[in-house]
Amino acid sequence: MALRLRRLAREPGAVLTRTTLAFGKGLGLGLALGFGTALASGHANAQDAPNSVWPARTVQFIVPYTPGTGADILSRLLAPHLAQAWKVPVVTENRAGASGNLGADVVARANPDGYTLLFTATSFATNPPLMTSLPFDPVKSFAPVAVVAASSMALLVNPGVNARSVREFVELARNTPGSMYYSSTGNGAPQHLTMELIKLEAGIDLVHVPYKGSGGAIADLVAGHVQAMVASLQTIAPFVANGRLRMLAVLSERRQSAFPDVPTLAEAGYPGLVVDTWYAVFAPVGTPGLVIARVNAALAEAATRPDVRAQMARQGMAPVGGPPERLAETLRRDLARWARVIAAAHIKAD
Repeated sequence: MALRLRRLAREPGAVLTRTTLAFGKGLGLGLALGFGTALASGHANAQDAPNSVWPARTVQFIVPYTPGTGADILSRLLAPHLAQAWKVPVVTENRAGASGNLGADVVARANPDGYTLLFTATSFATNPPLMTSLPFDPVKSFAPVAVVAASSMALLVNPGVNARSVREFVELARNTPGSMYYSSTGNGAPQHLTMELIKLEAGIDLVHVPYKGSGGAIADLVAGHVQAMVASLQTIAPFVANGRLRMLAVLSERRQSAFPDVPTLAEAGYPGLVVDTWYAVFAPVGTPGLVIARVNAALAEAATRPDVRAQMARQGMAPVGGPPERLAETLRRDLARWARVIAAAHIKAD
């Protein structure tokens, strides 16, 4: 593989992204999904083509997270289908840092020509209420393109907790305020904010124990050092299947096929508590509407392919789609929702 990369690098017009080189050195995720080195077209250094012939050169997705995260996997899954439809290379570059804000700022400052797009996730909406000095505005600096997919979260407890339903969990928490602990993947993370939203809606008092990532948070929940957690369904599914954790509810709009007997929080009496982890594409503000429409349509078409849907399902994701207005509304809703939660819980960024 290294020899092939060296040969490609010597060919005229060859473009090796940072991420492509990293996978060539052994990370392997992109190769496992069938993505190779992207070769730029003969227009790579040309001036931008008129909108009517967009795209005329390489389209780049900036993923503001590390390789292997949900947005990264999804971007790489869709890239070859988009490249086939557009007849130009479609590449992914990881620009992780500052909780996703570094990569977002790169796109906010990019030319609004459709060749640099942001492939991001829910933290795009949770960061602004937490951080008052962002170099961009999530609404004014970006043009919504599409909600690509979503994954579900669940409310879990250690099996030793005397609660087999949401109602029993809420009653237990109300009867013993401040005595139950919950873990999260970090202060201000979507899982943290979601549990704080549950606390607000249910009127209960739980103590937050933040961890650096999901590994320690789940391990201590399994061990019984903490009693509860909100986590992504695909992350905790194996622990539920083997009885090491108990799932009280899913936070999605509908029940999940993998756990058909687990109710939604809406069914448990909290209709306002629908919280998914979403993955979406944004463009720099000022990007022509025709370009946005083409990207939206291509993403929707790619998501209908059986192989793409199967790959999404294995990652615990489901396609969403819809017009750019759907993403705009999702962003407005979540910015308002998380601002309320952050203010009520007095959450500060680390």
